Amino acid sequence: MEQTAFDDPAYRAAAVDLLGVLAYGELTAFERIAEDAKLAPTLNDKAELAALATTEFGHFRQLRDRLVALGVDPMEAMRPFVTPLDAFHDHTAPSDWLEGLVKAYVGDGLANDFYREIASFVDAETRALVLEVFADSGQAEFVVDRVRAAIEEDPKLGGRLALWGRRLVGEALSQAQRIAADRDSLAALLAGSVDRPGLDLAAIGRMFTRLTEAHTARMTALGLQA
Repeated sequence: MEQTAFDDPAYRAAAVDLLGVLAYGELTAFERIAEDAKLAPTLNDKAELAALATTEFGHFRQLRDRLVALGVDPMEAMRPFVTPLDAFHDHTAPSDWLEGLVKAYVGDGLANDFYREIASFVDAETRALVLEVFADSGQAEFVVDRVRAAIEEDPKLGGRLALWGRRLVGEALSQAQRIAADRDSLAALLAGSVDRPGLDLAAIGRMFTRLTEAHTARMTALGLQA
């Protein structure tokens, strides 16, 4: 029988952790976007957000099904990440519709970029799933359009939303660092092994440069200063 990466217990634990954190992240994204829809100023905005929420739930189902195919209980795989992700969302609860949009685009975008980086170190099938889940589902265009229109109507919003975006990036980085520190399997995935090279200090520096540049690009797209 041909061996796969999942025959390595350390690798299996890391891949399951990655799928578990992503699954819970998508489940909470569905909940948050559905909740944000209640604040939508128009019926069209409400419908757009409902469609995005449905897409997030579809992503959750894909990740859940992948865990089941690996013989893993999805609820158990998600459980270690409930507390840190819930804490992140508690600390970054938006005060209005626009803050909710910026959070979905900027805060979630940075976290997703981080997990895409980790996906570089997993098997091809898992990596393809992660990249599919994080492909733009129309959220970017919708958020950019609404936020830029609001700032054009009231330029003073730009300063407040820029500060909010900076707060989100700080919280998102802290969240990612906490999860990586608490889950030895994910840290080991980044560090590599004898047959799977990981990141050295220079590569880690380049990774954070990419994360920062992507964040700056998102803020610029919204018409905000990073």
